[in-house]
Formats: sequence, C-alpha cells, structure tokens
Amino acid sequence: MTDTKTVTLFLGHPDPGPSYCRALAERYKEHAEGAGHRIIFFDAAAEEVPFLRSQREFEEGEVPEPALRLQKAIKASNHLVLIFPMWMGTLPALTKGVIEQTFREGFALDTTDPKTLPKQLLRGKSARIIMTMGMPAFLYRHYFRAHGLKNLERNLLKFAGFGPVRTSLIGGVQGGSDSYREKWLERAGRLGAMAI
Repeated sequence: MTDTKTVTLFLGHPDPGPSYCRALAERYKEHAEGAGHRIIFFDAAAEEVPFLRSQREFEEGEVPEPALRLQKAIKASNHLVLIFPMWMGTLPALTKGVIEQTFREGFALDTTDPKTLPKQLLRGKSARIIMTMGMPAFLYRHYFRAHGLKNLERNLLKFAGFGPVRTSLIGGVQGGSDSYREKWLERAGRLGAMAI
C-alpha cells in the first residue's frame, strides 16, 4: 500500500476495563495496521495526568510526561482519532483533562503576537471524533445541538488547524442490539483500513 498514514488513536474512556469504546478502538487499530498504517495508541485511563487548576498553570506550568508523549504522537501523525463516551452531554472529565494538558500554548497555537490571530500549529492534519452515547444520536445532534461535540470539533481541533474534522456519533449503545453494536464495530474497522 503506497498511501499509508500515521494515526494517533486516543482512547478517552475513563474505565481501564472492557468497554464498547475500547472495542471500537481495537477494531479500528486492527484494520488500520492490517492495511499498512502505523498506529500510535494512547489510552487515557492507563495514564496519570493531573488536572489543570489555574490559568497560570495552563500558561506556565510544566506539561506532564504522558501529555508530552501525546503531543509527540500527534506531531508525528497525519490523522488523529478520538474515541470516548458522552458523559453529561460532553467529554468525560478525564478525557477533557488530558486534552487540556496536551493542547497547551506552543503546541496547538502560537499566541506570542497579541496583534494577530493565533497561529495554527497543527495544520495539515485531519481528525475523527467517535462519540458513543445512550440517547439516540439524532436527538443529541438536533435537539441538544451537540454542544459538547461542537466545542471539541470547532473550538479546539479546527481552531488548532485540523481539517477536515469528521464525526461519528453512535447513539443508543446501551439499549441497542448486538447486531447494531457489531455494525458499528465493522464500520470502525473500515474507517481504520482507510485511516480516516
């Protein structure tokens, strides 16, 4: 295969044990590697990343080692995949905490010149968000306006230069049938094989 990519695969489920998000990540990884793509896997639940507690810490504090590894992986990648469950309408706190530590000044944006808009430092990379939820996906997207998803998609990834940013919302996970969940696992495999 000539058009191979390096993909950072970020599993943002807070539970280190078995989960549907983990199964999706494993299926994506299996098919991506089978198609010749390189996967750099980051499991948020397996890492100790402290929460940021002040603006000063965000601007001047030392970046924790796991977040530095994730920064290095993203820089080395063509594509970023984030897989996580929706909790209370948005990302789990652990997932958001890791992202906050990773997307710090000098990595995602250059804001050193106050007279200009921030410089996007992650241009040329694409991303996909795979978000699972208990409610129907159409309800989250159209009634609740997918506010948590849009914040990540528009205000972070696109703002830092990622494009395109694609989304896969998997609704009704708890109440869905085995065949429904398997259908999405197969779809994750196809996305992995194409590294998109």
